[in-house]
Amino acid sequence: MSARQPVQLRRLKYTATINDDALGEETDTEYELQYVDIGNVDSSGTIHEIAPYRFAEAPSRARRRVRDGDVIISCVRTYLQAIAPIQSPPDNLIVSTGFAVVRPRAGVLDPAFGKYALREPRFLAEVEMRSVGVSYPAINASDLADIAVHLPPTSQQRAIADYLDRETARLDALVAAKERVLGLLAEKRRALITRAVTRGLGPRAPLRDSGIPWLGEIPAHWEAMRLKRLVAIPITDGPHETPEFVSDGIEFISAEAIQEDAIDFERRRGFITPQLHAAYCRKTRPQRDDILFCKSGATTGKLARVLVDHEFSIWSPLAVIRADPHVALPAYLEVCLRADVVQDQVRQTWSAGTQPNIAMGAINELWLAVPPIGEQAAILSALDVQMTNFDEIKSKTVRTVGLLKERRAALIAAAVTGQIDVEHAA
Repeated sequence: MSARQPVQLRRLKYTATINDDALGEETDTEYELQYVDIGNVDSSGTIHEIAPYRFAEAPSRARRRVRDGDVIISCVRTYLQAIAPIQSPPDNLIVSTGFAVVRPRAGVLDPAFGKYALREPRFLAEVEMRSVGVSYPAINASDLADIAVHLPPTSQQRAIADYLDRETARLDALVAAKERVLGLLAEKRRALITRAVTRGLGPRAPLRDSGIPWLGEIPAHWEAMRLKRLVAIPITDGPHETPEFVSDGIEFISAEAIQEDAIDFERRRGFITPQLHAAYCRKTRPQRDDILFCKSGATTGKLARVLVDHEFSIWSPLAVIRADPHVALPAYLEVCLRADVVQDQVRQTWSAGTQPNIAMGAINELWLAVPPIGEQAAILSALDVQMTNFDEIKSKTVRTVGLLKERRAALIAAAVTGQIDVEHAA
């Protein structure tokens, strides 16, 4: 194939079938399946944490069968680009009905090439453009099937796929190495935080047994306290009813808005009317310095402090924790809740059904080691210096990962569209 040779565009429905096979309701209740939900697929196309179920206990959306060579494309929240190739799956691998299962047609679309054609940036942009809905954009299978994919001759598809397999593997190895660095940084960061909020700053401070197995020894002048004693108002969660969204109004957020260290309001579920917001916030209006704590789902235990004056509503997966400033500085309480010693309590006390969940009562009963207010401020100041160094290294590493991923996407686009002569590329 010569460089920049034009490549044919054909609608997906002519190159592949969609949603060919599903489990029927007559399936044996004891049938054991391995289940992939939308949240188990990341934006890089990796499948995480496949869950085992008996058919009788599986989510009702666990219905789509897959086989080797298929590509699964999330049809909901399409901006997340949860698209993954299926390679050598177990016979009982089942995916959510939220996915479209794309099965390449023999002699038309090579499966090895298909996994790249369906991640080509123009195709991804078309999926998002055709999605309907503001807060929960989705595309149906027929609209997906109508999107065109680049389709070089079958004799060249495998050569392109082989080239991309080699080149993306190199880039993926570099990304993996950088992400391991990020993992080590996060681990060391957590260790520093945990030591600071359980032992303080003085290495020779006298210690005493806290009497709480979770905490172990703490400085003699500190107090072991349950979280409910550190709050200014009772801990409350958001409403459990899904609201009616409007085109503009008060932002309504859920667990996906809770990012690593902050609240990302761009990840809102939608907007609700001021009247509904007032009804939803009868008990607590989230305000600056409140801590939003995820109490259910895959993000159970994640949290973020409100750092701006911003009117918004929350949904039930989130709880509002407001520090009593006479007992705990809001920033210090946030740091404590992030510490391994508290997160371990969360993991030990949540109930694990189809997804993790920690009850409101269990959140109230979490144990923390609490120093005097003045010492809390000193600990925060010391941590701020240490965290600044970590954050600088992290920021540079994250930028590098971003550039590598951009390079990967550009490489796929160039190869799939015929801009690279893969037969002569180094």
